Amino acid sequence: MSNDPLLQPFQLKHMTLKNRIMTTSHEPAYPEQGMPKERYAAYHAERAKAGVALAMTAGSAAVSKDSPPVFNNILAYKDEVVPHIQRLTDACHEHGCAVMIQLTHLGRRTGWNKGDWLPSVSSSKHREPAHRSFPKLIEDWDIERIISDFADATERMKAGGMDGIELQVYGHLLDQFWSPLTNDLEGPYGGQSLESRLKFPMDVLKAIRKRVGDEFIVGLRYTADEAEAGGISPEEGIEISKRLADSGMVDFLNVIRGRIHTDPAMTDVIPVQGMKNAPHLDFAGEVKKATGMPTFHAAKIPDVATARHAVQVGLLDMVGMTRAHMADPHIVKKIVEGREDDIRPCVGATYCLDRIYQAGEALCLHNAATGRELTMPHEIAPAAERKKVVIVGAGPGGLEAARVAAERGHDVTVFEAQPDPGGQIRLTAQNPRRREMISIIDWRMAQCAARDVEFRFNTWAEAGDVTALNPDVVIVATGGMPNVELFESGTESDLVVTAWDLISGDVKPGQNILIYDESGDHPALMAAELAAETGAKVEVMTPDRVFAPDIMAMNLVPYMRALQDKDVTFTVTRRLLDVAREGNLLNATIGTDYSDFTSHKTYDQVVVNYGTLPLDDLYFDLKPLSSNEGAVDYDALIEGRGQGIERNAEGGFQLFRIGDAVSARNTHAAIYDALRLVKDI
Repeated sequence: MSNDPLLQPFQLKHMTLKNRIMTTSHEPAYPEQGMPKERYAAYHAERAKAGVALAMTAGSAAVSKDSPPVFNNILAYKDEVVPHIQRLTDACHEHGCAVMIQLTHLGRRTGWNKGDWLPSVSSSKHREPAHRSFPKLIEDWDIERIISDFADATERMKAGGMDGIELQVYGHLLDQFWSPLTNDLEGPYGGQSLESRLKFPMDVLKAIRKRVGDEFIVGLRYTADEAEAGGISPEEGIEISKRLADSGMVDFLNVIRGRIHTDPAMTDVIPVQGMKNAPHLDFAGEVKKATGMPTFHAAKIPDVATARHAVQVGLLDMVGMTRAHMADPHIVKKIVEGREDDIRPCVGATYCLDRIYQAGEALCLHNAATGRELTMPHEIAPAAERKKVVIVGAGPGGLEAARVAAERGHDVTVFEAQPDPGGQIRLTAQNPRRREMISIIDWRMAQCAARDVEFRFNTWAEAGDVTALNPDVVIVATGGMPNVELFESGTESDLVVTAWDLISGDVKPGQNILIYDESGDHPALMAAELAAETGAKVEVMTPDRVFAPDIMAMNLVPYMRALQDKDVTFTVTRRLLDVAREGNLLNATIGTDYSDFTSHKTYDQVVVNYGTLPLDDLYFDLKPLSSNEGAVDYDALIEGRGQGIERNAEGGFQLFRIGDAVSARNTHAAIYDALRLVKDI
């Protein structure tokens, strides 16, 4: 029996949870037509297999037709969900993992023009800033209907074999009732007294208990402090917690702090990189102390040490490590086996959440197997035959290729022109707020070191250097360099500098700067922040109708907080056409895609974020010497099969290029390229 606090069992009502680690409710947006099918089950089963004690699925499953998901959520109001829930539950139970699901009605946190085009309803007459739909002020018959919907959905989950359910009570309808900031009702559910504001959630709990009995586990994930003037105070939150405990209808409390009605508010609830770890942990401990209830919590608890502390000192009974398990689903297994140093770190990039809020699917920035469990492995199987693999470039893609090849048992050599590994991530980590990103590189270097990968730094590899090693496979991961050719003028401009130049410190910021951002990703705002901190006047210009479209909701918040009190303006729908010297200044010709209008403006520095162009000379030098001439079987790549194209019978090796050496993309794309190409070599 281990003495590790995290590995101790926990008794939750009639159920024994085998350890203290859980994944809290989150919706990776993997359902198909609102149903959690094979992909969804495989995702949770991978974490269950590795030892997670409790999987809280969905985030959240909708109980009513007038609560249409804002992204691809489970539809708990459909009877057809039951067999899919049963398969999901069985897949986790097979590994001794308890399974629950979070149920909700979104209230005003959705749109009327989704699903069945029903009006959103709320206890508030005001729209939520984040989702922008004006709700109908809820009526008595709506309340009766929705209470019944919660009971119906819970019954379906019980029929599907779930161990329990969790009601979502922050930001969604139940919370809209009990928060004084969002209750405009009069009468028994009105917003004057705490008792009346709690009536609707309590009525929902009563209906659920009447339907599924007292043995079925029911809990709440709720805010016990809205951290906003006029909202639920910590004192009132503690009182709510006590009333929930005293009701006899609730088996656990899953506590959070804050609101989620705007992107900045949500980012404080779910902190991203550069923000404090576990900011609400002590407050969750106060709730546990005040109520004596089984208490769960999750909010940027990315490391085992913090999780262990939370349990050891009695702040929590169950620790949610949700994003951490997206980065590495095998955390518990590695703790049990004494391999904590092998845990792939969550770097707080929040690529997972930001993607779903733009109608994508949740993916981990640097674990390309997450969400792809049906085709991509989390553990690499050894190859039948040892081969010589040469990789050129030690950025994230090159290092992933080296790691996977080494885990396959191959002899791996990596060439890197720079003195240190990391590529563009080393630039990214220059921003103190984004320093955690370097863990993407450090983890892979440690994995490679443990498997005797040979690195040749400060080496600009030529074709002869590669072929001298008699490789069986060559991976070109040389990345790209910033593009400074303005498409409209058709010339490379020596008058502009790049965002990379400012971030790296190779060029000092001017005093009156134009940052022209056609890529819409991090470098432009990183450069803007760096320049603004020197006191420069900065204009960020984009031809798009919104600025920084690839920096999604939660990652945009820290930039905006850093720039709000600086001399920074944002100009949209304007295109940089040309730059000319005008004395000591630069004259920018500015147009727009919407008309023939042009204008001129002067700056002392023009910075472009215009994407990268591949560093591909080596690839094309090696191409005629390779057996596949660089060709990739896309069908095999997509289906997760090995590459077998042969176009040149005299070629001595397979040749592939990945990441920005192909085209300007992002870190996840480079790592995914590497994993799916190399896992079968």
